[in-house]
Amino acid sequence: MFSGVIFDMDGLMFDTEKVWGACWEPTLARLGLPMKEGIADAARGTAGPEFAHVVREWFGEKADAQLIWDVWHEVAAECFDHGIEKKPGLDELLAYLDEQDVPMAVASSSTRRDIIHHLDMAEIRSYFTVVLSSLEVEHAKPAPDVFLEAAHRIDVEPSQALVLEDSYNGVRAGVAGGFCTVMVPDLAAPSEEMRRIAHRICSSLLEVRDLLRTGELG
Repeated sequence: MFSGVIFDMDGLMFDTEKVWGACWEPTLARLGLPMKEGIADAARGTAGPEFAHVVREWFGEKADAQLIWDVWHEVAAECFDHGIEKKPGLDELLAYLDEQDVPMAVASSSTRRDIIHHLDMAEIRSYFTVVLSSLEVEHAKPAPDVFLEAAHRIDVEPSQALVLEDSYNGVRAGVAGGFCTVMVPDLAAPSEEMRRIAHRICSSLLEVRDLLRTGELG
């Protein structure tokens, strides 16, 4: 069994990636910018400078990445206030890890406010010892900073911790940090790179729970 488990949030714990993607068009419309096919995929799993880099690649060097980020989050918040759906197996996995006294952390590219909002709405915040946003560390995913800091805060060595992710950047970050990194795909199917670098690819969090139970994982 692992000494700690670190969860991504969007697309891994909650079915929110579709919402974030759908929010691009109204966000850009509010700002008078054209919708561009593929921007949602390009920005997925990024934050801070990495998000700004994507925005400037798609909309030019003069694009106000912070303004786009802020409006995008305002639009999404309006949608999330209507509720969020948990991913299959989340409750079962959390309950199992809690029974085993395994410390858990959330390390997400979302803002701290959004993370806490989602955890509170789903009534699962009490499971997590640490809640951390990529905006609170120097480099966002695909750099491993947020996972390394989360591991430090729950007092677990990366080699003894499990990282659960759905995005390419998240998997890259977990692997770069020396974690056992499992991909549970959401909108993006596993690429050849993901199949090569991820420790394992699981169909759901319920499968993760079952593999931990049998000792096939960890």
